[in-house]
Amino acid sequence: MRLRYSMALGTAAALAAPAFATEANLKLQLPQLAVAEYHRPYVAVWAEKAADQGFAANLALWYDLKKKDNGGAKWLKDMRSWWRKSGRDLQTPIDGVTAATRAPGEHVIGLGAGKALAALPPGSYQLVVEAARENGGREVLRLPFDWPVKAAQAARAQGEHELGAVALELKP
Repeated sequence: MRLRYSMALGTAAALAAPAFATEANLKLQLPQLAVAEYHRPYVAVWAEKAADQGFAANLALWYDLKKKDNGGAKWLKDMRSWWRKSGRDLQTPIDGVTAATRAPGEHVIGLGAGKALAALPPGSYQLVVEAARENGGREVLRLPFDWPVKAAQAARAQGEHELGAVALELKP
């Protein structure tokens, strides 16, 4: 009797849990810049509603976590678009979202592992990538996508100075 009860309970729990098998990857290139004073860029990645550009979810945040007394957080406001949408209302670091800055090169962010995308209601969105450097520039790129993913989707954008090639790939 106990075994049947456990199996039934397990089946009910599996049916109640949302299915999230979407593969979501963001390829992000940070260019090597020939400047006198180079600082690794701070990068924010978030989703916003396509219709009104309303904030939907934070997906990644790279900044200098090792500065004394969370001193790296004071530069987050240089990512002005992200700061106005979400950043000023957050307490950093954000568990599961925040990571250290990255060196120039190509980086892949696995967005499918987090719960942020899974919690989005169905609709059209934009994935927004913003990069800003201390004593440097700032750049924002937007990539459209539909959620939930019913067919493979790909979106690409090319940055001009702070970001290189950015590509979003979504597969059901």
